[in-house]
Amino acid sequence: MEALKSCYGDGSSDSDSESVPSAPTSAPSAVFTPLPPPPISLLEPSTFIGIPDLQIGQSTRVRSFPHVDGNYALHVYIPINISSPSKKEISAFLKKVSSQEPSLNVVDVDVPLNILCQNDEKLEQVALGREFHISLGRTVPIRVHQIDSVISMLKQKLQIQRQFWIDFNKWEVFLNDDHTRTFLSVEVVQGGLIEITKQIEAVNTIYRLHNLPEFYKDPRPHISLAWAPGDIGHSLKKVVDEEMKCSVGKSFKKSIFSCKFKGIECKVGKKAYAICNMQNF
Repeated sequence: MEALKSCYGDGSSDSDSESVPSAPTSAPSAVFTPLPPPPISLLEPSTFIGIPDLQIGQSTRVRSFPHVDGNYALHVYIPINISSPSKKEISAFLKKVSSQEPSLNVVDVDVPLNILCQNDEKLEQVALGREFHISLGRTVPIRVHQIDSVISMLKQKLQIQRQFWIDFNKWEVFLNDDHTRTFLSVEVVQGGLIEITKQIEAVNTIYRLHNLPEFYKDPRPHISLAWAPGDIGHSLKKVVDEEMKCSVGKSFKKSIFSCKFKGIECKVGKKAYAICNMQNF
């Protein structure tokens, strides 16, 4: 399965639970013994706009690179919100899938999905009420002196954007790089795909100029709604495919949900930057 070899990307990931190489550090002096890796408690969890108000457990996602003084996590993404009418249909699908795969959890919130499925209101509010994102680049560490340059170039290349709709057409299963997490996602395969692909190419160009790791070779724009520990890709894919067949048999829809492209944001550490804002859309 092609998707099972793809990497999540918030996100997250934030996106996103993406695997990135550790930040380069200078060679230790021969006089001193290298310090051990920082404890897990010191790793900065990846958070998203809107989620801090949700006081349910703690974020289950951590960056795949250790904290280094002077380094900040860089993430470029399209904010996505799910409309109320779409939440009901998506919730119904999540209920069916979670009944077959009880190990699923809500993305970015340490709550089992099947517990939330017992209350429709909480399911829509907690699992679907937050802001999601489509990653336009890997989450990577950058140095302080790179921040202004990266932000300036992102605005230069991405500030002027066409108005378009984003259609999430397909339920899909993704794995992170080291296959320690499986994600249930909705993917963009038609409307908006061309525009988002061009945005990813622009971000890649900027990353390249700053010696940062580029995005995956064949990017597949998506947002992730649930995750499970370990590699349960094959079993989850089977459940999703069966449920999709049942859904298509009852009613055919061209997309799971659609939303307007409202802009591009960039987060460096805890500070967010508006790269492109479609206020008049």
